[in-house]
Amino acid sequence: MEATALEQRLREHPDDVAAWRAYADALHERGDVRGKLIEWERRSRVAGSAEREQLASKIQLLSEKHQDSWDAELPSGVSVEARRHGFATKVAVDWSDEAPALIAEALQGPFVTALRIKAGDDPEGEEWGHEEEHWDENGPLMPPPIEADGLASVDLGRLSALDLSYFRMGDPGAEALAAATGSGRIETLDLRYCAIGDSGLAALIASPQFAAVRRLHLQCNAVTAEGVRSLSGLTNLIELDLRYNDIGEDGADALLSAPFIGSLQRLLLYRDDVSEAGVQKLASAPQLPTTLRSYWRSV
Repeated sequence: MEATALEQRLREHPDDVAAWRAYADALHERGDVRGKLIEWERRSRVAGSAEREQLASKIQLLSEKHQDSWDAELPSGVSVEARRHGFATKVAVDWSDEAPALIAEALQGPFVTALRIKAGDDPEGEEWGHEEEHWDENGPLMPPPIEADGLASVDLGRLSALDLSYFRMGDPGAEALAAATGSGRIETLDLRYCAIGDSGLAALIASPQFAAVRRLHLQCNAVTAEGVRSLSGLTNLIELDLRYNDIGEDGADALLSAPFIGSLQRLLLYRDDVSEAGVQKLASAPQLPTTLRSYWRSV
């Protein structure tokens, strides 16, 4: 199998050991030392403690020597947040008018399948992450949305994970994102603190680009029971974070009627999010998996 075909195989099946071994051989043939890195990391998983320690040292030295040149394969303005065998697998881009073009170029990396879009020079910066400073008795305190119409021009085709946490795009940005092109492969969607309400969430759920989502993080948005009802379009969910959204008892009812409720492995909510009545319904719901139902009995 040619290197490009192997790269496509590994994007779709990143734990295929045989494909990584074949890809290491292809890298050796073209003089890329990452072939050696793949071999050493594979050996270290089955080696004894002494050999594993030696291999760890060799892997570290090789990575330190070449990491800058490997990262230079990405366009300027793109940072690496996760790697595998020396290759970037998750990249981050600050939002700007040039971001869609940068993203398109970065996603040509052979194994880039995860993307984080950041707010760039947003004056709130990282301070927006402190929940206690941005929450009162009336709900989340949301600054004005970031202009994000350009999200509609982003090609999501290679992605399996999209991270927009703390990118306050609001409903207009969510609707733009819903119009983006792609292949519908995204399984992890992080929308924490994005200032999204019910209409923006409904647009995303209706988009074929997000039909395969299994892990959805919606912490601290402006979602109500109406928004929870729209989640019924996601039939594959196994993890859902709805903390700091005022969904109330009606939201608990909507969750319990969703097609994914019996498959959930994690459901993150607080008592105040669903009300006392909602807690009681979650604690006694037979359709909720036993572990989660037991948790709600203890809340």
